[in-house]
Amino acid sequence: MELLWETTGWAGAVAILGAYLAVSMGWLKAGRRFQTANLLGACAFIVNGVFHEAWPSVVTNIAWFLISAVALVRMRAVSQTAAAVVEDPHVQFPGTPDSTGQLAVIDVLTRNVDDHIDRQRPRQ
Repeated sequence: MELLWETTGWAGAVAILGAYLAVSMGWLKAGRRFQTANLLGACAFIVNGVFHEAWPSVVTNIAWFLISAVALVRMRAVSQTAAAVVEDPHVQFPGTPDSTGQLAVIDVLTRNVDDHIDRQRPRQ
């Protein structure tokens, strides 16, 4: 059973240090994955610290866990708010320039077809 608690502690160390390394090297943004790794690593350190009765470490990792948990909750709230915002569909009013470039393509294509039809008609 002691091996389980030691393995848990080492897994926590790998999670926290790996996340820190990934963010520091630019491999990962300080977002959900980073906070999740910190949260899980802190949980593992808490378990290991309780087993070893290392109370300063336990208290530090409880704070680490809470910081990550609050960050994840705030990220979730922001993403839900952003998902609720719906963009209005593009409306093209007659007589105004099209900013998407779609009308220009259609105009060129139809002009080419009209020119082709005009060339096919017999002249009188």
